[in-house]
Amino acid sequence: MKLYGYFRSGTSYRTRIAMNLKGLEYDYLAVNLAQDEQLAETFKALNPQGLVPVLQADDVLLYQSPAILEWLEEVYPVPPLLPSDAAGRMQVRALSAMIGCDIHPINNRRILQYLRHELSADEAQVMTWCNRWISEGFAALEKRLAADHTRGKFCYGDTPTFADCYLIPQVSSARRFEVDLTPYPTIVAIDAHCRTLKAFIDAEPMQQPDAPQAI
Repeated sequence: MKLYGYFRSGTSYRTRIAMNLKGLEYDYLAVNLAQDEQLAETFKALNPQGLVPVLQADDVLLYQSPAILEWLEEVYPVPPLLPSDAAGRMQVRALSAMIGCDIHPINNRRILQYLRHELSADEAQVMTWCNRWISEGFAALEKRLAADHTRGKFCYGDTPTFADCYLIPQVSSARRFEVDLTPYPTIVAIDAHCRTLKAFIDAEPMQQPDAPQAI
């Protein structure tokens, strides 16, 4: 398998975590978003959206990280990243969507570049934007996680799920944008535990081969 991604991309990061948890080997092919390599025709031949990640598995070309994670779960069901019961799967997917649909998209690079270059926002304003939406999203997520008294050290239960694959990259992004995480002790505790596990450590942005060269 070949994974096209970028070291700092949250969607690439969550995909790396899931693949590592599944114990899958893959070749990592860096697409430097800082140099707009995702807009090159060679890459857009793989994904017309010009977005990472893209996963090539033999003759199957996969895109959009939620769909990639679902495909991984179906094709490589062990170890599972979704609970065995329908209610549990709904809960994990809902937690994942709170991050993947409502926090990450409005703080990703395309949006921030639009704020900078089209709306002439300065870096202080960009930071304010990121802080606002990450904080609002984390406040709701913290309440959900803290209210689940059956939760273990992960977002759901005692083993990692999709929700953890989504959460850890978003916490990294929050730290990058200097979000105060003090109001979110449950999120911080889950993040701290996950970062002790090899699958998460190996997926970290600064562990990727393109990290030293990219901006």
